[in-house]
Amino acid sequence: MTRFHPALPFLLIFLLWELATAFALIRPTLLPSPATVLITLMAELTSGPLLEDITISLTRLGLGWLTGFSAGLLLGISMGISPALRNTLKPCVSALFAIPKIALLPLFIIWLGIGETAKITTIAFGVFFPTVISVWTGMNTTPQSLLVMARSYQVSPLRQIIYIQLPAALPTVIAGLRISVSLAIVLLVAAEMLGTEHGVGAYILTAGSLVQTDKLIAGVLILAILGLLAGSLINLLEVYLLRNHQLSNS
Repeated sequence: MTRFHPALPFLLIFLLWELATAFALIRPTLLPSPATVLITLMAELTSGPLLEDITISLTRLGLGWLTGFSAGLLLGISMGISPALRNTLKPCVSALFAIPKIALLPLFIIWLGIGETAKITTIAFGVFFPTVISVWTGMNTTPQSLLVMARSYQVSPLRQIIYIQLPAALPTVIAGLRISVSLAIVLLVAAEMLGTEHGVGAYILTAGSLVQTDKLIAGVLILAILGLLAGSLINLLEVYLLRNHQLSNS
């Protein structure tokens, strides 16, 4: 089977975009050419506020994701090893997971103020639930024969979690990781569009209000690159963890 380079779809999109603007099929004020956007992006990164906005956004994203993932991992493991806790909390987790987290941002602002805490909490809240669900679901896929064998050899519960249940849950946890990172980026942008002057979301909102479409699309392009980099890092992590798991079982 012929395999195409992963960059090919992006190149085709940019080519069609460039041709549409070159032949005046789209007005430049509505959609500037890729060349114009790239020039604006480079200028903003070197002399504009965009680099500072990216740094601020990455800090918020990192803190929010790390907080939500850590808490979700702990609760997911607890629910994975305790049927009683799982049966008690599963309806609550499922109900809260369905709530659009950005709808809770005004409430977090009332509770926590308009500063960084409300934004980070919104991101953490959004990351928390898919992490919990992916971890407990993955741990439930552990073959019972392995657990019975571990108990027969008097393997401690902690070692069963670390060496049997969590490795078995890896594919599901990685899938949940992809979802949580995507949600974190969406919530980051939404949170930065409410009550803040800095961050990529605020940069995009300001550009849109001033009809500066080249800056607006440059900001969107930054988010696309951020998502692409996050996906690439998750792919590397997946390969590393699964390879180590296979080596430990061989």
